[in-house]
Amino acid sequence: MPTLRQLRDRVKSLKNTEQITRAMKMIAGAKIRRAEMEMRAARPYAAAIGEMLAQLASAGGSGLNHPLLEAREVKKRAILLMTADKGLCGAFNSNLVRAALAAARDGADTSLYLVGTKGRVQLRRAPYPVAAEWTLGGTPFAERAKEIAQRVSGDFTSGAVDSVTLISSRFVSTMVQRPTSMQLLPIAASSEAQRDPSKNSFEFEPDVGAVLAALLPKYLEFTIFQALLETQASEYAARLIAMTNATDNAGKLIDEITLLMNKTRQASITKEILEIVGGAEALKG
Repeated sequence: MPTLRQLRDRVKSLKNTEQITRAMKMIAGAKIRRAEMEMRAARPYAAAIGEMLAQLASAGGSGLNHPLLEAREVKKRAILLMTADKGLCGAFNSNLVRAALAAARDGADTSLYLVGTKGRVQLRRAPYPVAAEWTLGGTPFAERAKEIAQRVSGDFTSGAVDSVTLISSRFVSTMVQRPTSMQLLPIAASSEAQRDPSKNSFEFEPDVGAVLAALLPKYLEFTIFQALLETQASEYAARLIAMTNATDNAGKLIDEITLLMNKTRQASITKEILEIVGGAEALKG
């Protein structure tokens, strides 16, 4: 049975924890609004650039030729994993790492490109070499996406890897964030979007190959940029839910321990009264 002083110390500690989790909840709630706005604003552009790529693939037919489209036998595969830099967001990082490990068990020689500190920490004992790593924050996403795209495309075109799989989080709602996997390289131009037959065909100048050569690097950069935005928004949403639950649980524990503390104090007072009454009766006797 804990003493009254121990119970008071626990209540004090829980109140301090509750203040921290409430502050983190408010910060995550403020940040998620901006992150969600940026992420949703980027989605139409992602759809448009994917549709344009499909138009190019349809216009070029089987004659399309670009290093980023080259499909070859997969002997060396890479996984580009995006996680958060910080924890305290429930199972958000663990779910992404679990998805990456599941994708890495297909038998091919696998290496990792890691975005986010937590992915590096959780995979430090994994039997897969880390080819490159970046933090999720600290650099504007446009610059970070360009840097990542240049590295993975350079390794792909040089033959260092034969395919690159992107694993990141997709923001569905504040309550739901799903780990998603997509083939980043080689780019599957013909399957990126369904062409709308009601739309007129485009004429490309100077030709389809030249437009494709300019579009594919931009498409790769923006795909990574969109994944960074989705992962950031998902991180804030997961942290908001985790800190909300932590704050509620701290409040419940404070109420339970306060009730126990009051009962313990009342029992101590009752015991002292009984001792005084017993002593008085003994003196009378």
